[in-house]
Order: sequence, then structure tokens, then C-alpha cells
Amino acid sequence: MPFRATFSCLWCGRPHATRGSDDLEGWAHLCPDCLGSAGENEFRRMRLRAGLAERAAASRPALENDLDDGLRADHAARAGELDDWYLRQGRFAHGAIDDMAWQMDLDAVTLWLDALPLGGEIVELAAGTGWWSPLLAGKGELWCYDAVEAPLERARSRLLAHGLRAHLHVRDAWAEPDRAVDALFCGFWLSHVPRARLSEFLALARRWLKPGGRFVVVDSRQDRSSGAAGDSWDPVSETATRRLDDGREFRIPKVYYEPAELEAALLAAGFSDVAVESTARFFVRGSARP
Repeated sequence: MPFRATFSCLWCGRPHATRGSDDLEGWAHLCPDCLGSAGENEFRRMRLRAGLAERAAASRPALENDLDDGLRADHAARAGELDDWYLRQGRFAHGAIDDMAWQMDLDAVTLWLDALPLGGEIVELAAGTGWWSPLLAGKGELWCYDAVEAPLERARSRLLAHGLRAHLHVRDAWAEPDRAVDALFCGFWLSHVPRARLSEFLALARRWLKPGGRFVVVDSRQDRSSGAAGDSWDPVSETATRRLDDGREFRIPKVYYEPAELEAALLAAGFSDVAVESTARFFVRGSARP
């Protein structure tokens, strides 16, 4: 039932006016007294449960839009700091031992990706500053997409420094594929896909691929030494608050998927030849075929 700012209680018939759209009474269509004693009656319990579900469903698109906007804003503003995360510089440095462990994991993922038999037309979604782009461009015809321009400028410079070329375009990772390609790579993007939308994105990823193509992912595991000093993560909402060097903060989706749940999600989305594993501490890596 839709939210009503004013209504007659479905149980006792008493008229009631809510204070705003967050008031559960307006979703359950029960006055405060009847809502407060909902546990005593099956009908009132049913209306309470329905009201909670309907209020949550109504607020979800706004929350997702806010998080998507925050992710784009963060990505554009952070373009000059993204490589510091890979290089463990500045606020991303965590001391010699943790940073050495990071480098070992990063080297392991790089060697793993380099050994994969990728070729033909390759799409890199959410390419960012192009950390992985030179490796991919050496394997086939690479198309780098990102939702904002600023990091792509750095990706372009990185490719030129390696004497490599690629097609770089602004394109949202959620945009519907316009063709089928031989390989799709997502580096540190799946962790920005809310858990409720994972199956939706994996279905989109499958539509990107030709029969026999390959979907490849590299992403984050939760570790206290992964992020920057001043950042925080809420395990309940699975969102992170990121602080830039200039003090600005952005709230973004951040989900730490474990290998087993990614494997299960890929199989449920229709992929086969699924293999997902973790490095010693920091990363998850995986590949699958449509």
C-alpha cells in the first residue's frame, strides 16, 4: 500500500496525521497505539511487516542514486590519488611489513593476469587511471571505459609511456553492452557493486562476451592495511567513507566479496569454467566463461 500522510487506522479507525514520509505509521496505515501493540495481533503484525518492506523499497532507489553519485564524484576527485593506493604512498603507506605484503600480493595478481590467454577485442570497465591497461593492451585491442574523464587522462598518459594504444571513452560500467567482445576485465569494480545488484551486473557482464570469451576480475579483500588513514567502512550498510588529501569526503558502496560467494554468483548468472581465489591478504582474483 502506498504511503499516506493522513489516514484512518486500519485497525481502530482513528484518524492520524504523520510527521513525514519516514513515519512507519504512514506505510503500515496503523495509528501509533495500534502499531506499538502490533505484536499482540496477527493482522497488525502483518501490516507492520508490510510497512517496513514498503518503506525500505521506496527509499532504496534514492540511497542507490546517492551512492552512485558519490562514487562518481569520488572517482573524479581522486584521480590524482588513485595510483598512490597501488604504490602505498602518502596516506596509503602502512609500514614496511604491511607494504611488502601488499607488493607481494600485487605482484602475484599481475603475474596471474599476464598468464591468462586473453586476446582479440578486450573491454576494461571502470578502467580508472589504467593501472592494468598496458598489460591488457599488450594482449589485444583494448577499449578502456570509465564513468568520468579525469582518470582516463592518466590512463592515456600511462599507455603512451609504454608505447601502447587503446580506445579510451567515457562510459558508465552499468551501460548496456553495444557489442560482444572476446574478454571483459573489471579491476576493483565489483566491490563497488551493491550486493543486491550483483546478479544484475553479472548478467550484464555475460552480455558483453562472445561465446567462449572470458570474464576476469581483480578486487579487494577486507584488510586493515588496504585503505588510507582516515577512511572508514560500515559493515552493516557495506559502504565506505573516503577522505581525500584536501579533506573532502565521499560515501561510496564497498562490498568485500569472498571467493566462494563470487563463484556461486557467477555460476548462478550462467557462467562456467569458474575459478575464484584469494591472494595471501589483499585481493580476490577470478575468471569465468559465459
